[in-house]
Amino acid sequence: MSMTSSRPYFLRAIYEWILDNNCTPHILVDAHVQGTQVPQQHVNKDGQIILNISPSAIKDFFMDNTAVSFNARFSGVVNNLYVPCGAILGIYARENGQGMMFEPEQNPQPPEPAPTTPPPSPRPEPISPSGSAPKRPGLRVVK
Repeated sequence: MSMTSSRPYFLRAIYEWILDNNCTPHILVDAHVQGTQVPQQHVNKDGQIILNISPSAIKDFFMDNTAVSFNARFSGVVNNLYVPCGAILGIYARENGQGMMFEPEQNPQPPEPAPTTPPPSPRPEPISPSGSAPKRPGLRVVK
């Protein structure tokens, strides 16, 4: 049985733990993972970037099982950042370095796109022979 990645669950737990201890959460990101949107001019020679994700440093923070997204300022310019969970190599507190590091994912899978067409209804509506819409069902009292 194939299970989903545990990384997003650990990320949320460690993030909350760091905040509960009045520390500043930072994430280490592999900027070369497909789908990662970070300011490339701030990526180091190893293709990594460290991002402060404390509530006072960012806006519109959102974390789910696929990615972390938020707005942050770099050199005074607001940037929309999107980091797939597979691109996050670690999360830690700036003040003491406590947190968790992750192994790079082998071939991280981008999330599957949502279906663009609605699924077929379980049973089609019957059409009367005259071509008009069928009568609505009704209840009646039987004595």
